[in-house]
Amino acid sequence: MRFPKFPVTDDHIHIDPVNGRGVEAAKDFLRAGGTHVFLVSKPSWSLSVHPSSGADFARVFDETIRIAGMIADTGVVVYPVLGVHPAEISRLTDRMSLEEAAGVMKGGLDCAARYVQEGKAVALKSGRPHYDVSPGILAASNEVLAHALALAYECRCALQVHAESGPCADIADMARQAGVATDRVVKHYGSPDTPLHPSLIAKHEAIPGLVRSKRPFTMESDYMDENSRPGAVTGPKSVPRYTNKLLESGQITEEDCFRIHAETIGNVYGVTILLP
Repeated sequence: MRFPKFPVTDDHIHIDPVNGRGVEAAKDFLRAGGTHVFLVSKPSWSLSVHPSSGADFARVFDETIRIAGMIADTGVVVYPVLGVHPAEISRLTDRMSLEEAAGVMKGGLDCAARYVQEGKAVALKSGRPHYDVSPGILAASNEVLAHALALAYECRCALQVHAESGPCADIADMARQAGVATDRVVKHYGSPDTPLHPSLIAKHEAIPGLVRSKRPFTMESDYMDENSRPGAVTGPKSVPRYTNKLLESGQITEEDCFRIHAETIGNVYGVTILLP
C-alpha cells in the first residue's frame, strides 16, 4: 500500500462485523487510500437491540465504540458519531404510544451526549424520517430533532442529520434557535442547495463545481455494511477512489483535497486531521 499524500476522510460510514464485512471493509478503505472515518452508530434493531428506555441505547453505543477500536487497529483513524436513527420512531410506535416513543428517543440522545462529554465520541446523530409519515409522527420527530440540537449546543459538538432529500431549510432555522451554527449541522446524504453543511455522496456530480466555488463540503460513502445489501449505498472504497479520480482528471488539486478532507472536517467537528 502506497503512503497517502493527503488525508481522505469518509464523513459517514457504518462498519458491522456481525451483519456485514466488518474490519475487512475498513481495510478496503485503507488500501484505496482512505485515512480517516466518521463511524456512525447503526439503528438499534440492526444490532438486535429493542429499546424500551433511553438507557437501552447504551448497548448500541458500546458496540459502536468496540467496532471503532477494531477499525483503529487497522491503521484507519476513527471518530465515533452516536445517536438515534429517526426511523426508530416507526418501530417504537408499534409497541408504545407516540409520546413514549419520542421520550425513549430523547433519552437515547441524552445517553449519546454523555459519550460525547466523556470524549468517547465526537458528534451526535439525529434527524427525522426521510419517508412519508403522519403529521403527528413528523411533529414528534421534529421535537426529537430539536432536543438533539439542544444537546449539540450543550456539548459544543456537531450534529449529523438524517432527513428527507432537499435543502431542509427549516432545520437551519431550528439550529439557529438552539444556538448551533448551521455549518456544524451536517446534512448527511446532502445536496448543494442546503443551508446546512452538505456531506455529499462521493460520486455526487456537484463536487467539481463546489470545489471551484470554494463552498465547504465533505464526502461520504454511507456504506451500510450489510451482507443483505452489499455495496449499499456506495462501497467503502468510494471516497478515496472518487477523490483520486477527480485529482487525476485535473478537476481538483491536492490543495483541494486537504481543504475537503482535513480543513473542512476540522472546522465542522473540532478535530485535527493529520496524516497517520
